[in-house]
Amino acid sequence: MEPKELFPEISRGLYPDIELYNTGFLKVSDIHTIYYEQSGNPDGYPVVFLHGGPGGGTSPSNRKFFDPNFYRIILFDQRGAGRSTPHACLEENTTWDLIEDIEKLRDHLKVPEWLVFGGSWGSTLALAYSESHPDKVTGMVLRGIFLLRKKEIDWFYEGGAAAIFPDAWEPFRDLIPESERGCFVDAYHKRLNSMTRKHKYAAARAWTKWEMMTAHLLPNEVSIKRGDDDEFCLAFARIENHYFVNKGFFPSDSYLLDNIEKIKHIKTVIVQGRYDVCCPLMSAWDLHKAWPEADLRVVPDAGHSANEPGISQELVAATDKLKYIFKENAPK
Repeated sequence: MEPKELFPEISRGLYPDIELYNTGFLKVSDIHTIYYEQSGNPDGYPVVFLHGGPGGGTSPSNRKFFDPNFYRIILFDQRGAGRSTPHACLEENTTWDLIEDIEKLRDHLKVPEWLVFGGSWGSTLALAYSESHPDKVTGMVLRGIFLLRKKEIDWFYEGGAAAIFPDAWEPFRDLIPESERGCFVDAYHKRLNSMTRKHKYAAARAWTKWEMMTAHLLPNEVSIKRGDDDEFCLAFARIENHYFVNKGFFPSDSYLLDNIEKIKHIKTVIVQGRYDVCCPLMSAWDLHKAWPEADLRVVPDAGHSANEPGISQELVAATDKLKYIFKENAPK
């Protein structure tokens, strides 16, 4: 991306836990109010963190990818997720609504432009937001690329990934009667939205556990236990499934790739685990082929999660590299 001399002290370790200096709720529609928080340097370079799922919400550990002395770190929970209200609500909850929310938050916080950081679904949203507002984005760090194409959904939810995790797949599969297994996404949609509370929560747990059991190269008990938290599962499963049934609300299957020309000028680092089963390398590779100017970093010993050592090291290195570029380009 730039000569190595610009990057004298690239960090690869996560930054320490930090406290918030500001939290708030922003009403973004008649129905939805989103939670946001700020940490790091109040006068620092703004970065917005876009969480995954959709429906995953943010956590304090998300702040640790950024140098708190340099960055003004902005996290928010997308519609229906985390501390945003109403919880697990699907009404007025589309990609385009979320893009509008990002702009409303930017305006509310008086941020002229910012670095955008997103992994998994967060990478989807980061690309869609940047393609809609390329003048507001100074850089991107993307992880576990998900372009929300049919072949990606089919791989993970219709039996492809089951070849690698048959033990984790069976409970996900067995919740659905054989007569409805022609499309698991549709079968789960039915249960997550129109069944009794008992059936709704059972479907939410099964959907969530399937993803949590496949998100790491090596099993991660902390992640897997999130599948026992009914309230988290309900938002995670319902919102994810809602977006996938609706094909991300994109007008075409290749929408994000078709609009790459709009953002080729934005300095971007792509971090991808070689053995990512949730969002396989094929999507990062397709993005790389369409956008060779972006810096693709394939981690040889990692799966999907941002919390795997090799992934987190590359993410911190990316935000540090961009930090030096921003410093170099700052008005003298």
